Amino acid sequence: MDTVSIVPPDGGEVIELGPARIRILEDGSTTAHRLGIGEITLAPHSAGPPQHRHARHDEGFYVVSGTARFTVGDTEYEAPTGSTVMVPPGVPHTFANPGDQPVVLLNTFTPDLYVQYFRDLRDAIARDGGLTAQATAETMARYATTPATDFA
Repeated sequence: MDTVSIVPPDGGEVIELGPARIRILEDGSTTAHRLGIGEITLAPHSAGPPQHRHARHDEGFYVVSGTARFTVGDTEYEAPTGSTVMVPPGVPHTFANPGDQPVVLLNTFTPDLYVQYFRDLRDAIARDGGLTAQATAETMARYATTPATDFA
């Protein structure tokens, strides 16, 4: 049976992770787990996740609004509204919002492995009252992702 997923502007599963709000738009259930899509809103003057590498999925970002700063290894890139950033497996990366306005990113995962990561982080915060670097790294490891400690 063919199905279509339509998520309205106020729909999707919302996950609050400190200064980041993730709205899951496609969790892989419609795409046979080939693609996951989320919308990340990052508060002003906020760091994103620790720099990390994905071993088994590509990650894409489209800057819907604001200007994000992407760090890839030792290099920083400014990504204003309308920019696209594609990260293949194995490339160290992170993002942040150094500006005064929220940054909104459309985030893709192929395959959809990383959607569950956000849910697991939410559950860890609810269980433990916050996140430690160790808990974050342990959660990343479940999704073939490791901190890029050589660039920490």
